[in-house]
Order: sequence, then structure tokens, then C-alpha cells
Amino acid sequence: QVRLVESGGGLVQPGGSLRLSCAASGNIFKVYHMGWYRQAPGKQRELVATITGAGNTNYAVSVKGRFTISRDNAKNTVYLQMDSLKPEDTAVYYCYAVLTTVQAPGVPGNYWGQGTQVTASS
Repeated sequence: QVRLVESGGGLVQPGGSLRLSCAASGNIFKVYHMGWYRQAPGKQRELVATITGAGNTNYAVSVKGRFTISRDNAKNTVYLQMDSLKPEDTAVYYCYAVLTTVQAPGVPGNYWGQGTQVTASS
């Protein structure tokens, strides 16, 4: 069984910073892409940032220059440093990982965390 556990969400004033973490654990064989999506009330889930195993990154236009994604491959953990937060960044943030398990090392699957609330408000 694979679990993705997020932490680091909370309430911050506009212009402030937060750092999200997401650790994958369980019977993991190999982790490929990792990343973050977010979903605001009444809106569809949208991509925030992704990172490959080699460290190549991709960002949504709305967060580029303010958010930084990174990962620790030894810990199967992905991070999202969020700076200069705006009220429109308020959403539930979900991490995901594309990985294979020990039971099925040749079959990549998508796994999701439970979500963590980020609120930027004065």
C-alpha cells in the first residue's frame, strides 16, 4: 500500500510564505514524476508545479517566479515553497506521484495525497 502525506498548509497574510511537504511511503519500487495541484472552491483542480526524477520542473503561469518545487529522492518527498502568496492562491493543495510498486514494478500508477488547505487572507 502506498501513502502520500502532506503537511505545511495554513493561514498566511497576503505577501507571506508557506512551505508544503509531501512524503510518499509504502511498498514503493520507483518514483517518477511528483508534483502539486490545487483546487479552489467552485473551480476545477489545476496544475501548480511538477518535477521529474532528474529535477526538471514545470510551473503554472500564475505561480511562476513565486513558487519553487523541489524533491528529495532519497526520502521520496516533494516540497513546494510558496512566496509572495496572493488571495487567489487560496485552495486545497494536493500532491501527487507517478510511481511503481514492489508488486508491480513495470506498471506506473498515479497516487494522490489527501490535500492540505492554504489560505492567503488578511
